[in-house]
Amino acid sequence: MTMGQSAVGVILLYLAVGPLPARSCSLRAGVGTGGVAQRKDAAPSQPPAVDNNTYLIGPRDVLNISVWKEPDLSRSVPVRPDGEISLPLLNDVHVAGLTPMQLAAAITQRLRTYVSDPHVSVIVEQVNSQVVYVVGEVNKAGPVPLLPNMTVLQVISGAGGLSQWANQKRIYVLRVENGQSRRIPYNYKQALRGATNNEIILKPGDTVVVP
Repeated sequence: MTMGQSAVGVILLYLAVGPLPARSCSLRAGVGTGGVAQRKDAAPSQPPAVDNNTYLIGPRDVLNISVWKEPDLSRSVPVRPDGEISLPLLNDVHVAGLTPMQLAAAITQRLRTYVSDPHVSVIVEQVNSQVVYVVGEVNKAGPVPLLPNMTVLQVISGAGGLSQWANQKRIYVLRVENGQSRRIPYNYKQALRGATNNEIILKPGDTVVVP
């Protein structure tokens, strides 16, 4: 085969299959089509699923307050330890113990002094108040997410169980009510035997103390 015949063969092959894909360009850029597809398919961050009619807002929750057509009044705000948030025009607003629906109604009422026919929505972006704490002789001390009707036995289990030095007879729940703290004794051995009259249903902010 002559050099001219070889050149003609290459041209015919190029016309048949077309140019090769420029893989090296996308690899150098670090943004290949596979990477773009992965970002598109990734699930967007969603707020936690709470019932706006029953969920009670607590300290350290993060709320999204949206006032229709009033971007300067709309914002995400954390609930302070005193159970209040700060909003433009309204200053401090007590929110702890209210449902999102109740809070939206309360903010709407107060904004009527400044805004004509306000429309307010409240979304719980982060649920941080629904936790209990385990301290002392457990295998994993710290905060535990609070589930509905959660018991002390379940929380201890979630903390990895008692350590070998735990005093099972002196476990108690430390609870703050109306600004006053009180100890609620807990009989761990009876709970293991299935005694339901000794079990304690935990509330947000409770601390299970294992000496």
